[in-house]
Amino acid sequence: MNTKPYDVLTFGDLCVDLIITGADVTPQFGQVEKLVENYTLEMGGSCSIFACQAARLGLRTAILGRVGADSFGQLMLDRMNEAGVDTRFVTVDPALKTGLGIALCPPGDRAILTYLGTVNVLQPQDVTDELLASARHLHHGSYYLHTGLRPGIPQIFRRAKALGLSISLDTNWDPAERWDGVMDELLPMTDVFFPNDQEALHISGAKDLDAAARAFLARGVRVTALKAGAKGARVYAGGVRLERPVEPVSGGDSIGAGDSFDAGFLAGWLRGLPLERCLEIGMACGRSVAGKIGGVAGQLRWDEVA
Repeated sequence: MNTKPYDVLTFGDLCVDLIITGADVTPQFGQVEKLVENYTLEMGGSCSIFACQAARLGLRTAILGRVGADSFGQLMLDRMNEAGVDTRFVTVDPALKTGLGIALCPPGDRAILTYLGTVNVLQPQDVTDELLASARHLHHGSYYLHTGLRPGIPQIFRRAKALGLSISLDTNWDPAERWDGVMDELLPMTDVFFPNDQEALHISGAKDLDAAARAFLARGVRVTALKAGAKGARVYAGGVRLERPVEPVSGGDSIGAGDSFDAGFLAGWLRGLPLERCLEIGMACGRSVAGKIGGVAGQLRWDEVA
């Protein structure tokens, strides 16, 4: 019987997304005013989107982070509370501005401008043993954006392991494109690794995805789930290799689809379901979000995937 208060703990890269959509959203300098078709202001941040999907899937989920004492910070708290995420460990800091991502989304693509603000302010000392011990599982996303926390992540993973937690990791993209610090330090302690195809190739240095997955498993990863967006996903674990396509979806911006995939996969994995079923749940969650605007509008609940 599990007596811990949380199934999942994650570290917040807390920010909002201003999503500009339309056929032509490319800015033109020289004081040119260009009209766009639409915009959406929504909660952003990979870990906060992940947390909302995890909570909607019935996992008792807590998030650690900071927001500014501003309307964007309140939007973050409102969205997470609506989803059922425990936000008691989110501090409202009047000295900070809540992070902001401006996503310019023409059909089938997007470019993002990011103001970090509260995204990267967590420090290793913010992660106490008491907090870690309160959860069954630790999910770390946005590894490369969490610059304040990143130097302490190997030690945090070691402490989490010593306290009996399983660990999942989704690095997301490295803005500096150095792709360092993951293989040697973190992968040996990672139970489930969630890169997308391009991240997997960069991190591993391999020439193809099967070789990348073999490299991750050789480093000690128990399960590697490679996300390929509209092409579907692959799962590798020991001698198991699963590959599934995804039914195409249109009308969305794909923001947060990978994060909801992570939460869906873990919702099955933490319940002890077969890997094939975990993959199906993850893909259903990712596809549903990809078909909507913003990272949380399409998120599914457990009764919709079970």
